[in-house]
Amino acid sequence: MSIEVRVPTLGESVTEATVATWFKKPGDAVAVDEMLCELETDKVTVEVPSPAAGVMGEIVAAEGETVGVDALLATIVAGEGAAPEPTAAAPAPATTHAASGGSIDVMVPTLGESVTEATVSTWFKQVGDSVAQDEMLCELETDKVSVEVPAPTSGVLAEIVAPEGATVDAAARLAVISGAAAGAAPASKAAPTTPAATESSGKDIANAPSAEKAMAEAGLSPDQVSGTGRDGRIMKEDVARAVATASAPAPAAEAPAPAAQAPRAPVAAEDASREERVRMTRLRQTIAKRLKDAQNTAAILTTYNEVDMTEVMALRSQYKDQFEKKHGVRLGFMSFFTKACCHALKEVPEVNAEIDGTDIVYKNFVHMGVAAGTPQGLVVPVIRDADSLSFAEIEKAIAEKGKRARDGKLSMAEMQGGTFTISNGGVYGSLMSSPILNPPQSGILGMHKIQERPMVINGEIKIRPMMYLALSYDHRIVDGKGAVTFLVRVKEALEDPRRLLMDL
Repeated sequence: MSIEVRVPTLGESVTEATVATWFKKPGDAVAVDEMLCELETDKVTVEVPSPAAGVMGEIVAAEGETVGVDALLATIVAGEGAAPEPTAAAPAPATTHAASGGSIDVMVPTLGESVTEATVSTWFKQVGDSVAQDEMLCELETDKVSVEVPAPTSGVLAEIVAPEGATVDAAARLAVISGAAAGAAPASKAAPTTPAATESSGKDIANAPSAEKAMAEAGLSPDQVSGTGRDGRIMKEDVARAVATASAPAPAAEAPAPAAQAPRAPVAAEDASREERVRMTRLRQTIAKRLKDAQNTAAILTTYNEVDMTEVMALRSQYKDQFEKKHGVRLGFMSFFTKACCHALKEVPEVNAEIDGTDIVYKNFVHMGVAAGTPQGLVVPVIRDADSLSFAEIEKAIAEKGKRARDGKLSMAEMQGGTFTISNGGVYGSLMSSPILNPPQSGILGMHKIQERPMVINGEIKIRPMMYLALSYDHRIVDGKGAVTFLVRVKEALEDPRRLLMDL
């Protein structure tokens, strides 16, 4: 039996990957969960394990090739050797015979949770081309992933229902495959007879039976419906569109308005030659959309405070050498901020919660996301159960996650499930900013640059190392009082770290 090896889930907003290395060659024996190849994305490196024991069959995606989510990478002949392969191939004639007896629809595959439609970006085959089973027919693009659609059977591509650029829903028909591979010749022979049949009876380009039934039920005549099938054939989807247009003309006329964008302002001729226009990648488009969706969905509000870093800096300076000698890791500021946030989240649990429909889900644990800049872009690895870790354990986790992030070795599991996030823009010199939420989280703390400023202390002006703190929160679930209380508790814990030891 032949088993398919497909591209696994690459993570939120990641739509494609590049095949970096194949560890096996066709004919090699493989064990269950043995690594077959390595994929690289803009954010992480993903290893693909074998789904079954057997023999490596065909490698469909070679090294250096770009593949979409769920794309076919290779095949494995199940069992201990290649002997079962002829057995697996034996049923093929029966399949071909069954296919030659009629046509098979190519439907939109499962697009993923919450994805309801896709756009046909590319057709790899044309009408009349012979196709093999599992050969890629077309590519669909959604807001989250790029999906390749394989042929469900061998045969001839008889009709493309959804052309390039068409938007299709999750249950739409894309194309029709007729006959089998062996039947390609008869299909091509039958093609010249189509015009004659069209002139005599029009039977070969008759509208789809489901479309005829739908038109009869809706009281529409064929000339009132624009067919998108082959040679203008009317499909059921065409009738549905015509009914929707007829029943709701006003919304249909107004629909393009929200999608319309303001035209770009005119550019001076001397400037136009010095501009460079680069098309946004699908990943960047998705990131842009998700960030805007976060702003449109959550009621984001930001509250600010400032913290005197004198005590933390003094404590760190006093113990950093002993800390590093004992634990083998440097003592940084992030462990203090992580501890302070975990302490504050216990008092203000709604900052650590999320909204699920009409429910509020309170998390009785803290999975702390720590934003990290890498050559590939910003990633947010998650430190799980940070509230139960010591300073040394937090510093070790941050150092290990940071190294894996810079090397592009983070897995998607390491970047998912966070309940709260800390973002340190101070490492880049930021003095103040308003961080944006990472849905479905309800809070994110922004750290900034430590800068010496004159402060009034007990009636005297003294120079103190100060840092601005910013808490962005979802006002739908977190009230102003809770947000301010959270930030004050973080400030108090940092200005007097002994409070963390005393749990005050």
